[in-house]
Amino acid sequence: MQVHELKRTNRNKKSRQGGRGGKRGKTSGRGTKGQKARAGRKIRPEIRDLIKRLPKKRGYAFSSVKEKPVIINLKDIEKNFKDGEEVNPESIQKIGLISKKNLKRGVKILSEGDLTKKVVISNCSFSSKTKEKIEKSGSKIG
Repeated sequence: MQVHELKRTNRNKKSRQGGRGGKRGKTSGRGTKGQKARAGRKIRPEIRDLIKRLPKKRGYAFSSVKEKPVIINLKDIEKNFKDGEEVNPESIQKIGLISKKNLKRGVKILSEGDLTKKVVISNCSFSSKTKEKIEKSGSKIG
């Protein structure tokens, strides 16, 4: 006996068809009723709701979802830095006041607390009240 002479023990099943012919009967595998059972059905994608909630762009370079800078207070600088040290986003990150992934957002210094040490502050933004306190303490902004 050779491979081409082998015969099956079970015959092939024949697919049963409904009275009107075709592969599936009645609801054709769509379940019953409702929007999903209708011809030409289209269900709105869920992400559209999220897209619709976002504000529209207005004008050139408009960004509605800007990341705000990380906030550091003067009391944090007073506590973590020594006299004469340089305060910038990299040095603040090395100390552990901000995470590495938040470094690109920038740093804003606010006026909570007092500054008595003389430090050099660079690459940071600050409020007007903070600027007065920094200059009063004898620190430099550079």
